[in-house]
Amino acid sequence: MKTAKPAATADKLTSAHAHEPGHTHGNSQEAALTLAEEYCRERGEKLTPIRRKVLELLLQSGRATKAYSLLDEMRQIHPGSAPPTVYRALDFLLAAGLVHRIESINAFTVCHDLTQCQHGILVVCQQCGNVTELHQPKLRQALVAQIEDAGYRLASDDIELKGLCSACQAAEAAASSQKKPAAPVAIAK
Repeated sequence: MKTAKPAATADKLTSAHAHEPGHTHGNSQEAALTLAEEYCRERGEKLTPIRRKVLELLLQSGRATKAYSLLDEMRQIHPGSAPPTVYRALDFLLAAGLVHRIESINAFTVCHDLTQCQHGILVVCQQCGNVTELHQPKLRQALVAQIEDAGYRLASDDIELKGLCSACQAAEAAASSQKKPAAPVAIAK
């Protein structure tokens, strides 16, 4: 179970991590990493260089990333990296509440707000892997209550919804409009 996270970092991390998928500003990324280090220090834990690098790679990605993709990136930096190295770092980051595991696609993404003690609802783009966190406690509570009323117990704290993000919707619409045949032109006789 996660412990309460420092409320003082709310505005800092939100601005530090507010970026479009795949686009990370150097200062924002560095600010997020600094906040993560402070958070770990407050919990009496250490964000080791390997853990920090895995978190940095996830920040750079800006979307859900599979562990073996992270391993490939780690091997470019640390050629001797092995799967347990990345998985141990991910286990730590998960336990610390710094990342989420997206069960439906077996990938990981950075938690967008270190100050949230409760899990939100994760919306995952099935096309590009972009993940949006919805922090709507009342909506989540109502959903969990409905699930329990139906006789189920959630297997994990995260609730995942699948969808298509606005960027992928726009790309799909643009692609389909290019494929449409031109309307026939009536020729006057």
